[in-house]
Amino acid sequence: MKMNLIKKVVAIALIAGFSQFSLADNASANKLIAGVLVDLNHFPSDADRGALMAVANDESNGQGFRMIAEAVGNIQHSANAEGKAAMNRIIASDRASAEAKALAEIVLGISHMPSAEAKAALEAML
Repeated sequence: MKMNLIKKVVAIALIAGFSQFSLADNASANKLIAGVLVDLNHFPSDADRGALMAVANDESNGQGFRMIAEAVGNIQHSANAEGKAAMNRIIASDRASAEAKALAEIVLGISHMPSAEAKAALEAML
């Protein structure tokens, strides 16, 4: 119970600390998405969902990161059909960065939470 409160306070602090300007680059978007995914348990918290939707709606972020943020924001135990289709498009794209492709693969593999291998990869992104 106390740990959930701490996580919520940290999430709120992160959201408050990220202005539109700091989210306006792919490196920040990548770290935010990885941070949400590493602690994901069935679905993102309301605070995490808000931060993800801010990334998804910020057109200064790359399209791949916007698509990933939206897919993660909509996770309910796993990505929905639309999110999975978007992740497959990112993975198949010649224009997507290696970071975006790695996140897309992790999102596709989520079943309730990232695997231990995915968590290690996410922690390396932070």
